[in-house]
Amino acid sequence: MGGSSTIVDAINFVNTASSQRIEPGSVNLPPAPWPAHFKTEPTSDQVTKIAANVVDTVNNHFDKVPDLFLDSQDGFWRDHLALTWDLRTLKGKDKIRNFLQAEAQVKKVPLQIQIDESQAFRKPQVGGFAPVNGLKGIQFFITFTSQNGKGRGVVRLVQEHKTEEWKIWTFFLTLDEYRGHPEPKGPNRPKGVEHGGQPGRMNWAQKRQEEINFTKKEPDVLILGCGQGGLTAAARLKMLGVSSLIIDRNPRIGDNWRNRYHQLVLHDPVWYDHLPYLPFPDHWPIFTPKDKLADWFDSYVKALDLNVWLRSTIVSSEYDSARKAWKVVIRRSFVKSSRPSSSSNPPTAGAPAAPPQVEEEIEHMELTVYPKHIIQCTGGSGKPNMPTSIPGIAGGVFKGDRLCHSSQFTTATPLAKRGSKKAIVVGACNSSHDICQDFYERGYDVTMVQRSSTFVVSSTAALKYLIGPLYSEGGPAVEDADLFLWSHPSEVLKTLQQDLTKLTIEHDAELLAGLDRAGFKLDKGVDGAGLFAKYLQRQGGYYIDVGTSKLIVEGKIAVKSGVGIAAVVEKGLKMEDGEVLEADEIVFATGYSNMRSTAREVFGNEQVGDKVGDVWGWNEEGEMRGIWTKSGHEAFWFHGGNLALARYYSRVVALQIKASLDGLL
Repeated sequence: MGGSSTIVDAINFVNTASSQRIEPGSVNLPPAPWPAHFKTEPTSDQVTKIAANVVDTVNNHFDKVPDLFLDSQDGFWRDHLALTWDLRTLKGKDKIRNFLQAEAQVKKVPLQIQIDESQAFRKPQVGGFAPVNGLKGIQFFITFTSQNGKGRGVVRLVQEHKTEEWKIWTFFLTLDEYRGHPEPKGPNRPKGVEHGGQPGRMNWAQKRQEEINFTKKEPDVLILGCGQGGLTAAARLKMLGVSSLIIDRNPRIGDNWRNRYHQLVLHDPVWYDHLPYLPFPDHWPIFTPKDKLADWFDSYVKALDLNVWLRSTIVSSEYDSARKAWKVVIRRSFVKSSRPSSSSNPPTAGAPAAPPQVEEEIEHMELTVYPKHIIQCTGGSGKPNMPTSIPGIAGGVFKGDRLCHSSQFTTATPLAKRGSKKAIVVGACNSSHDICQDFYERGYDVTMVQRSSTFVVSSTAALKYLIGPLYSEGGPAVEDADLFLWSHPSEVLKTLQQDLTKLTIEHDAELLAGLDRAGFKLDKGVDGAGLFAKYLQRQGGYYIDVGTSKLIVEGKIAVKSGVGIAAVVEKGLKMEDGEVLEADEIVFATGYSNMRSTAREVFGNEQVGDKVGDVWGWNEEGEMRGIWTKSGHEAFWFHGGNLALARYYSRVVALQIKASLDGLL
């Protein structure tokens, strides 16, 4: 560790306004200070007694609950739909007391909690809180009932330094089950058949076709987008008895992944990426290739009986606030006939085999549906962010083979002679690195143009420190891992990530030093909190290294950093220092705009775009803005993010919609 610390000390990490950038309008909450260490570790019997005291106070002396929280610093109460139909984080005794007395719905049905001792991971125990300084405290899982339903939670206690009393540091509740409506699974699963003589009854296939087409009823919810956001939302709604229709413009389920660049493989491991109700099988690879994931999405739709219209787009939409319903005109397209194309070209040597070309005759129809809610699930971001302000980027100034956004890039053409063509990729995050590696593997001379600093963590370090402790082979059940992760208020999560980032940087010291020598600008993330802070507060600015960093260190991929682009010119890019980087192909891996931009494009500014707020980044309490909660427009929701976020927050969205349909929200 000492050697790696010396190496880290020599790395020039950038700490500028750019490296600390977050979503505009969001709040950069400070990391919470770690509490003091306990003086004497409690025995098992003492831990049990301390946990029981918390339960007794909540159940029998609710007005005294705020007094259970820390005096020496702020404690946190985090509530995801347990006591209100909102996502809240309250910091400090005064705000907690006000929330519990004035806002929490506990008068008709008091909050009742129980210690969850069903598994060792959940029982009251002394657990580690801080990875670097070794802080420990008492933690335990709980179950609860409230006016809203049933759920689970996590409690963490630490010892006051002066009085040595055990006090609550963080208290988390999240609703799992809507009141009186257990999910139809396990012992509640549907029968699947109606025995007896029923002349003319439909079989399962006929019923499914009727459900998909909504010939006899309107969908309660219209979902736009058939990626992980749309699928998880539809699955959760189905378990609540809420009908939904997913529409997607693509011809196949999974095309939102299938059509992305050739080499794309998920950077997150399989244990982190399970979908609700149908986890990946035990033989699934640790890192999922995009086409395999696309096929799994197709299987998921079939296995869960989700309703999907493909080749479908929204023509118009309007919301009737009096009727509490939308009117949406959908253009739905069908393949009337198809035949092999006579214009198919033979594949280029070394290129991946393309699917056979087919000429299709498409039939269109316009259908009107009247859903009560709409969920936009078109990805965690909005429209491709093409930097159109750069002079020469439009109008055919560039005379090379290709100039495009990374969303339009699939793969490079293999070259017979290495270096016979040059490529430039603008950007320095995940997509840029993957595309640079694709160009390199196909024989191009590649230059990455880095506009601002990047947080880099190796896949090995990310697995070991950031994801592996919760999501790994033999680790906790994924529902437990999710509960444990999101039980951290954002300020505490940020502090935890500061510690974990220090460990990943120590682990990756030699790699990062090599990147620094190659001129690649590095940072430690917002407030030194690394990957998670970059993702949750900015949704970009990082790279999980799966091999490209080594190519940069070895000089096989060149880097131009710290210099702006002056113009796109005939033969490439002219930089602000006067250098012209020549290229045959230019790809702008420059990210995406806010999800709100897609809402504007699909639903219009006046109808939706001007009423919804910006999406992503923290609000003043540390909950995410605009997504998974009220958007600013009645009966309109945003849902997205990676597979792990989609898994957890899909239930949050579905429960709120169910409550709204029942007049509770």
